[in-house]
Amino acid sequence: YGNALQAAAVNGNESIVKIFLDSGADINAQGGEYGNALQAAVVNDNEAIVKLLLDSGAHIHAQGGEYGNALQAAAENGHRAIIQLLLDSDANINAQGGQ
Repeated sequence: YGNALQAAAVNGNESIVKIFLDSGADINAQGGEYGNALQAAVVNDNEAIVKLLLDSGAHIHAQGGEYGNALQAAAENGHRAIIQLLLDSDANINAQGGQ
């Protein structure tokens, strides 16, 4: 993982994600396998954490990790509810990136 926030997001630990955010964690910090906390939550189909991160200011178009951006990660993994959530949050369906 790139940081503790990403680790909590990957594992679906919503209460820990909230603690880290309340303690000043950089919501858009880059690094690690997933690139950022938003993509970590998306890849692992953690819809509640995706919503929490978006509501807390996560950059929806942030690049990083294997997939490029959160919408690409959701599409690659077939997470329909998260795809809809991202589109409803103005994700750019034509954004490019990734490895």
